[in-house]
Amino acid sequence: MKQIQHNIKSGQIELVDVPRPYCSPGHVLIATHTSLISVGTERMLVDFGKAGWISKARQQPEKVKQVLDKVRADGLLPTIDTVLNKLDEPLPLGYCNAGVVLEIGIGVSEIQIGDRVASNGPHSEVVCVPRNLCSKIPEGVTNEEAAFTVLGSIALQGVRLAHPSLGERFIVFGLGLVGLLTVQFLRASGCHVLAVDISKSRLRMAEAFGAETVDLGLGMDPIAAALTWSFGKGVDGVIITASAKGDDIIHQSAQSCRKRGRIILVGVVNLNLRRSDFYEKEITFQVSCSYGPGRYDLKYEQCGLDYPFGFVRWTEQRNFEAVLEAMRIGQLQVKELITNHIPFEESSCAYEKILSNSDTLGVILEYQNQLDLKPIINFKSSESRPAGGCGIALIGAGNFSKMILAPALAKTSARLKYVSVRSNGSSATYIARKYRFEKASTDLDTILADEEVNTVFIATNHNSHAKIVVAALNAGKHVFVEKPLCLNLEELNEIISVYSSLPTPHSLRPLLMVGFNRRFSPHVQKMMSLLAGRSEPLAMSMMINAGIIPSDSWVHDPEKGGGRIIGEACHFIDLMVYITGFKVVSVSALQMGGRMPIRQDKMSIQLSFEDGSIGTVNYFSNGNKAYPKETFEVYSDGRILKLDNFRRVGGYGFQGFRNFKTWQMNKGHRTEVADFIALVEKGGKPLIPFSDIVNVTLTSFAAVTSAREGRRVFLEKEYGELSIQ
Repeated sequence: MKQIQHNIKSGQIELVDVPRPYCSPGHVLIATHTSLISVGTERMLVDFGKAGWISKARQQPEKVKQVLDKVRADGLLPTIDTVLNKLDEPLPLGYCNAGVVLEIGIGVSEIQIGDRVASNGPHSEVVCVPRNLCSKIPEGVTNEEAAFTVLGSIALQGVRLAHPSLGERFIVFGLGLVGLLTVQFLRASGCHVLAVDISKSRLRMAEAFGAETVDLGLGMDPIAAALTWSFGKGVDGVIITASAKGDDIIHQSAQSCRKRGRIILVGVVNLNLRRSDFYEKEITFQVSCSYGPGRYDLKYEQCGLDYPFGFVRWTEQRNFEAVLEAMRIGQLQVKELITNHIPFEESSCAYEKILSNSDTLGVILEYQNQLDLKPIINFKSSESRPAGGCGIALIGAGNFSKMILAPALAKTSARLKYVSVRSNGSSATYIARKYRFEKASTDLDTILADEEVNTVFIATNHNSHAKIVVAALNAGKHVFVEKPLCLNLEELNEIISVYSSLPTPHSLRPLLMVGFNRRFSPHVQKMMSLLAGRSEPLAMSMMINAGIIPSDSWVHDPEKGGGRIIGEACHFIDLMVYITGFKVVSVSALQMGGRMPIRQDKMSIQLSFEDGSIGTVNYFSNGNKAYPKETFEVYSDGRILKLDNFRRVGGYGFQGFRNFKTWQMNKGHRTEVADFIALVEKGGKPLIPFSDIVNVTLTSFAAVTSAREGRRVFLEKEYGELSIQ
């Protein structure tokens, strides 16, 4: 199937082949009939892509600050690589879609195959959207009208926040698609509307919808016009749907309002608010969030958890339904807003129009619906895997795959056959094209059945790791799974059961590797060589300045991400297991108290080891980015080693050694991947013993239990036979 993608780095727009999306539980698979180009938003994105580096930086000063923080923490070259990779990734364009349901996921009952639906899917022949982000199109509403549903919801949400009442007077600044829809909703609410813009054609449309107008192109003063229009009293409210770089519109809006008027920002303007404008009149100002309640709430959008009707009357989906009903009964007119119909295959012409002609308004893309629903896209001819060689499938196309795994795999001798992801075929396509994988896929079953694939790399969301590990091992594949191995004891038990049942001797058994990369860093290898022959146990201290992740992130969800201790602190537990050469036997942990929404990511973990060594892992998210992210100290035999952010190892008390440096941060990712590929190709002992993997996983579980229940956890007593695998 084809999809429109925009490269932010170059500004190029392409119609790209991508694999059809997998219909996940709670989702709906839709064949697109029409989609609407959101001229304002998409023109802004395309203009941004075509801008030079300096212009890009000026437009996003908050991003520049993040880049500078990363330079201080990680160094210049890694930061440059990160920024270039981020900008180079194509972005699917569009979010106004209408089509017919092809398939429904488990748990979807209110929508059936064959229904016409409107959704926020991108410009793509087939889209997969969560059930709360699509609504059935009623009879009497055409597909091209329904394509305006999402923009209509944006306008409607702005109007709802303004609380208009019969007879009130409102200004609408900016008459793009959202502005003209806003005019209609205000008129339907019984309000008088004064529409402000510089385009004569758009002003005429607003007049046709019942508004009076102010033509800024003629030099008219909107403040004076508003005061005259409101009989000198000031307007009841202003809805700003314009996109502007200055703060003039905010100032004009405030000056036009009556005392205790209200201003709703739907568009994008500079928020350099003047205190006197708002103070003297006690004006209310609010920014509208997209389609309405539920937007950016993962539980609502991705998990399908609806808000109670009696408490949240208008959610995103219910706004969709209201817009469609307004179209059905004639309250909302959208056909007049359409200026162009363009075949989807000629979509590049559509973007030329919106960039070259400022009067372009509603551009409808029309799809032929001759669908090729292949879940696999080929990019280069297949190459037979040499005997004993490595045929790779990379499962997951998130940031870790893009930034770490795919580049590392591309530098090995392995045959790169598949990149697979179920939900986002465009990401799989991007990685496959950039790093010369043969295929992009959304079909995991086909990959696991492919005899030319003998090795699977797993970098999906944490809650899917165990399931894919078990499936891959049962299919006889070598497995490299990014941490964590799994999220709970039930999953660990299943993995142990499957792994234990694999063929013996071990030379015939598929490898199972977890991505504990720190032990492969040259800095850690140097520390190991310096500690060789030690005569006493070690005392270790690991400080992780982890940085905050928003409390609503999937990472903190116990079922989806498992929390940051299980999901990330396992790295540092493994590092200590490797440095000592012995397993953890007991865990005692404390997490921060108080009223913080997330406490688990501010935890101090004390570990004791079989040989008497002790270690402390301080995992804190409440620090500052200017401080190094990871600092590791080891005390032994009257000597100290200190590792600073995987860039320098300092030695104290070591004869002939003071420090070891690398020119950039090196956490061992590439060495880890290369060594694993070499092991698959040549054979040998596992890079990390399975017993160590189990011990580290149990230790992370124990840390969470200890902190939650306020007790010391002895692994053998707590987990029985699991602890001695």
